[in-house]
Amino acid sequence: MEPVLVITNFPNKESALALAEALVDQHLAACVNTLSPCVSIYRWKDNIESAEETPVLIKTQRQYYERIEQLIKKVHPYELPEVIMVPILDGLPAYLQWIVDETTLSD
Repeated sequence: MEPVLVITNFPNKESALALAEALVDQHLAACVNTLSPCVSIYRWKDNIESAEETPVLIKTQRQYYERIEQLIKKVHPYELPEVIMVPILDGLPAYLQWIVDETTLSD
């Protein structure tokens, strides 16, 4: 069991929700949180930019990271989307088991 959190941002709530539904439907994620819009400030092609984005938190297992990354790249409108995987080192054991139970069906 290697639970992980995958973090990404989408330019709007609709595209974030579409990704969330696809991931849960395919059992690639046990839960996906789409958060309130935020403003991101970043450097892109030598310019300082800002954009309103919807943060997305994906709870899954490490073994599905590559598939999730590919799906995000496929549906994301950005040239270079943020996709970050963070290991979950500890947590409520029953919750971590739930992540495994809900994602194991996708094999």
